[in-house]
Amino acid sequence: MKAITTNSYGGPSVLEYTEQPDPKVGPDSVLVRVRAAGVNPVDWKIVEGYLDGMLHAHYPLIPGWDVAGVVEAVGADATEYAVGDEVIGYVRKDEVQHGTYAELVAAPVRTLARKPARLSWQQAAGLPLAGLTAYQALKRGGAKQGETVLVHAASGGVGSLGVQIAVAQGARVIGTASERNHDFLRSLGAEPVTYGEGLADRVRALAPEGVDVALDFVGDGVIDVSQQLLKDRTRVVSIADGEATAKGGHLVWVRPDAADLTALAELADAGKLTVPVEATFPLAKAAEAFRLSMSGRARGKIVLEVSVP
Repeated sequence: MKAITTNSYGGPSVLEYTEQPDPKVGPDSVLVRVRAAGVNPVDWKIVEGYLDGMLHAHYPLIPGWDVAGVVEAVGADATEYAVGDEVIGYVRKDEVQHGTYAELVAAPVRTLARKPARLSWQQAAGLPLAGLTAYQALKRGGAKQGETVLVHAASGGVGSLGVQIAVAQGARVIGTASERNHDFLRSLGAEPVTYGEGLADRVRALAPEGVDVALDFVGDGVIDVSQQLLKDRTRVVSIADGEATAKGGHLVWVRPDAADLTALAELADAGKLTVPVEATFPLAKAAEAFRLSMSGRARGKIVLEVSVP
């Protein structure tokens, strides 16, 4: 199979388009013919070595955790799926080597859900990691119908999904973004505010009594601002601030969860959740996709197109 690989830590230039052996399929896994693979910041952070203290990496390393594709073979006890099923997955394993930037991936069934019919392959590939991150952050914050949720970096890949999920759950959403993305946030159902100096005052103007939950998808000290605005200072959830717990909030590291991923797929098929795709690249151009992700300028998801149905 064709795959993107690296044999060392480094920047986008270490990525190569190579021929690799087809993956072996364990008893609780299925072999997925990859249609598209989502690109996430964690992918290039792994390749650059930033997560070396947390995850063992083995070479040649195939990056990628997000996938959308078709089941091509099933393991001996993978009774949940059959050949021909269309699936999505957040295929994170305990060690890093056999990722989703490839024509084939062996995916444990615990990482998969059925592909939402309403989403294209590209949109479906961008849903798992970012969607699960937002969904699990909202659960950790205990967001309820009728509450006000403040979403930082609301126009990004995770934030734009967090806005939609919170709206679908009946919350009022205030989202921070640059002014050029305010109309985009309104289209998702959020009330936009400009980030930066004076943010707390701008949020108070919209929610004088404070907010119920704050989601930090950017870091950069926004937990401190959030806690000035929260009715309960503990209901701030971060994916980007390693000091979140010490500050009295919550830190979330997204987990593969088939039930949560199925819930997201159901929201998509109900027309309540879509995946904004900023750019697509052919698999061989993964380095270009990394560079765009590293720039921080992508409003929605970045996706690699791997094979054509």
